[in-house]
Amino acid sequence: MSNCLAIEEYLAACLGKEVILDVRSPNEFEQGHIPGAINFPLFSNEERAEVGTIYKKIGKDKAIERGLEIVGPKLSSFVVDAKKLAVNNTVFIYCWRGGMRSGSLAWLLEMSGLNVVRLSGGYKSFRNYVLNSFQTKHSLLILGGKTGSGKTIVLEELEKLGAAVLNLEKLANHKGSAFGAIGEKPQPTQEQFENELFAQLQSLPKNKPIWVEDESRLIGKKIIPLGLWEQMRESPILYLELPVEERANYLVNEYGKYGKDVLIQSIEKITARLGSEQAKESIDAINNNDLKTACLNTLRYYDKTYLHGLNKRENKNILKIEFDNFELSSICKLLIEKEKEIYERI
Repeated sequence: MSNCLAIEEYLAACLGKEVILDVRSPNEFEQGHIPGAINFPLFSNEERAEVGTIYKKIGKDKAIERGLEIVGPKLSSFVVDAKKLAVNNTVFIYCWRGGMRSGSLAWLLEMSGLNVVRLSGGYKSFRNYVLNSFQTKHSLLILGGKTGSGKTIVLEELEKLGAAVLNLEKLANHKGSAFGAIGEKPQPTQEQFENELFAQLQSLPKNKPIWVEDESRLIGKKIIPLGLWEQMRESPILYLELPVEERANYLVNEYGKYGKDVLIQSIEKITARLGSEQAKESIDAINNNDLKTACLNTLRYYDKTYLHGLNKRENKNILKIEFDNFELSSICKLLIEKEKEIYERI
């Protein structure tokens, strides 16, 4: 009989370490899955819909019969494929509720000689665990700064230097502004964004503060879970202060490699907020290959927006650190020094 573990034991045993097979349909998997899992569906999307319809209209017994008819010809391929994927002759599997789909496959794979570990309560128990986890308290350090301060690059460098970093924009596939989708993959579903966020938090050391970029709650179309968001709003902010010319130069280097049409479309998205005259001036500048002028124009809007949000924070623990230019190693060195000072106090 397969080993069946509750969610905490299951994740401790497999997350980031073992082969996890998600036996739900491709549509279910795409909507959300345990990070690192491989889709190993018993039914295609169409087959699952057919069995579900029979269950609702005729009954459970007929649905099971049809399910067996569908799965029967696939049994040998399930065994062959699972053995190819298994590590140390072991696989971890789950379905939606930890019921018939994972139970049936576990029986088959064990009969073939594999060690199988099932998730009690299935993916549903994982999702409940994920959502509850965002109430867990963390020691956060918020990296702030106006648009163009290079916060994302600073976070990436801090991570290389051994700091604990939660990169929300990387998880969301979005840089967080009207220009944020440029050069990024499509955003994940909200459900999968939360799953990946949970897994990232789980992987970070517990004895260090976690660096997080200062964000609005919405990153593109993805929403930061409320529990984590509230903690971010209450945590100390280390605010990078760089001259506007330096920030404009940074943005030219960041976005100048993309086509004019993409940049103009992004300007058009915020025309109402920039003002029609300023938006037109920015678009004309892009068409004339004067990206710096376009950046300076848009920064006037983004700077006001960012400072307005900063002033509304209840927590006034904001440490401003001024730099004359964007010198990555100097910025990171000072931030690591400040991390030690702040962490000793919290």
